[in-house]
Amino acid sequence: MSDTWIDIGGVDEIPQKGSRVVKTTSGDVAVFRTVNDEVFALRDRCPHKGGPLSQGIVHGTSVTCPLHNWVIGLDSGSAQGQDKGCTRRFPVKVEAGRIYLDVALALPRVA
Repeated sequence: MSDTWIDIGGVDEIPQKGSRVVKTTSGDVAVFRTVNDEVFALRDRCPHKGGPLSQGIVHGTSVTCPLHNWVIGLDSGSAQGQDKGCTRRFPVKVEAGRIYLDVALALPRVA
């Protein structure tokens, strides 16, 4: 892992089943918080038509794109079901209630 972690705020600043957009030199990154307080980070673009995933509905460990209802796995960035494609994911960690994002290192999708 890289040493380029940035503090993007407290976990409580993102509502459960919500998201926050972080503007970076790598583009917009959507940071999601699940109902179980898991935190994930994906490029804020659906692999289908580029819709803003940050405006989608979070359910379980997935988000549904607001444009065409594609379901994207938060843990993998991959489209679910019959849909094909993936979006970049970013390393994210939570320490002492703070969220840290590593924008220098995009992770490959998980098959």
